[in-house]
Amino acid sequence: MNGFAAVDFEFARHVLQRGIAALYVVAFVSTVNQFRPLLGERGLLPAPELLEWVRSSPRAGRLLHPTVFRYVRYTDRRLVGLCTAGIVVAGALVAGIPQLGPPWVPMLCFLALWFGYMSITSIGQTFYGFGWEMLLLEAGFLAAFLGSNDQPPTTVVIVLFWWLVFRLEFGAGMIKIRGGREWRDLTALMYHHETQPMPGPLSRQAHLLPRWFHRLEVVGNHVAQLIVPWFLFAPLLGLLLPGPVPAIIGAVAAMIVIATQAWLVMTGNFAWLNWMTIVLAFSAIGLPGIGAPAGAPDDAPPWVIDGVPLPWIIVTCAVGGLYVVLSWAPLRNLFARRQLMNASFNRWQLANAYGAFGTVTKERIEIVVEGTTDDDPDAATWREYGFKGKPGDVRRIPRQYAPYHLRLDWLMWFLPLGRSLDEWFTAFLVKLLEADAATLALLDHDPFAGERPTWVRAVSYRYRFTTRAEYRATRARWVRDRRRPVLGPVALRR
Repeated sequence: MNGFAAVDFEFARHVLQRGIAALYVVAFVSTVNQFRPLLGERGLLPAPELLEWVRSSPRAGRLLHPTVFRYVRYTDRRLVGLCTAGIVVAGALVAGIPQLGPPWVPMLCFLALWFGYMSITSIGQTFYGFGWEMLLLEAGFLAAFLGSNDQPPTTVVIVLFWWLVFRLEFGAGMIKIRGGREWRDLTALMYHHETQPMPGPLSRQAHLLPRWFHRLEVVGNHVAQLIVPWFLFAPLLGLLLPGPVPAIIGAVAAMIVIATQAWLVMTGNFAWLNWMTIVLAFSAIGLPGIGAPAGAPDDAPPWVIDGVPLPWIIVTCAVGGLYVVLSWAPLRNLFARRQLMNASFNRWQLANAYGAFGTVTKERIEIVVEGTTDDDPDAATWREYGFKGKPGDVRRIPRQYAPYHLRLDWLMWFLPLGRSLDEWFTAFLVKLLEADAATLALLDHDPFAGERPTWVRAVSYRYRFTTRAEYRATRARWVRDRRRPVLGPVALRR
């Protein structure tokens, strides 16, 4: 680092800008494919009804995060238009086109992505109530101030990215230490690979590893989340102490974060959470000799300091000052006895609190949805609907979807954890009875090939991974038992 300019972090800037923009492409594509059947005009939880309620209640309006749809009437067509524009802008940033211009061009592009996606999450209700939505928004806002190719990134913005990674990792670590006993007695990962919301192709293999390895996993997690994040700030010492050691310490800390997140990518499907953390961790990897040279040329005008124009320094320092103010609440939260997880402390969802899996479930309960075309439900032959990501068919290998986010499948995992079935699930069953094409497109398998079932019902099963011996005997990846009725049979009124 060189005063105002983080001259050794040009490579980090490229990774941050292009990586964050790529994940915005994924988020907008996910929204195009899923928002309308889930939240559109005829969705399970229609966004227009939420917006109408907000307009009729001033108090409710203060609870809603900013969204363009408060000022422009929501329609499914406009939602698609917003997403299409977001995909185009984000794709241009991935290609590096706006970065060829002055710094305000990529700034405006990222701010457009930030506000455009916040317009969606603000009306996304429970289907957009995940921590990685806030993380994407905050990362997009900060990326707006990374500048362009003709100048190095400013030190203040790079440090703000370290602060984001720190809150993300240290917050998750503190949630675990304060959470279930399984994180303290080192048994959490003896269950987690099997009971996580959406296992991946390698989750079963990870689950079958020895118990000593799972204990080592937990120890490694605690080190990576509670100790390593402090060393992300080591490059700041380079402003005071000459030599490469501070930068090396920061880079090693970043690589540890990247390695642990890569293991999570391999063994699970957590949307873009792990992918985003990997991208953000590159902010602490400084590579001397890449990008603009240290300092400014002798003939540089006086309003260029360390290679950065003074107006841009003022803008980024203002953002830094804003974060100093906004960060007080999340800083207190990190050390609070009742730590909040995935919480926003302001309407613009900046300087948020993050965290995940404070407790780990010990057994996996799956809600299975079935239908029949028979008239008598008591003597009927029931056929099972297949979901894309969540376990169903015991012989199917779990698929890898992350960083793509299957919102319906994720919420299905939460159903057995609640005291009652959510409103959206009842609406979902009605859509199945209507054989609604948009809803059926969210599924992997419709047993009735588009025809209406007479009855549908929900039953629960306990799932567990097969042992190696069980797999050799049955070729099944799962064993399911302890079947219990949850809802139904239900039918449409005739």
